Amino acid sequence: MPTRKQDIAQCVEQNLQQYFKDLNGETPCNVYDMVIHQVEKPLLQCVMAQCEQNQTRAAVLLGLNRNTLRKKLVQHGLLEI
Repeated sequence: MPTRKQDIAQCVEQNLQQYFKDLNGETPCNVYDMVIHQVEKPLLQCVMAQCEQNQTRAAVLLGLNRNTLRKKLVQHGLLEI
């Protein structure tokens, strides 16, 4: 049975709605940083795998400077320096 493919925006929106619901009235903080951190790591993992760990190709695919990509890979524990 085929499943309906969700786009990324829908997935993020649904998860954020659930996050706010789960807070049960508590005030959230740093939501932007939380979402970026949660989305960025799997994005980097998938792109690096797609580019066979070639940072130059991955940087081009992402539209990032290679040094920026390296910094993000280190921040997410995906690259040791």
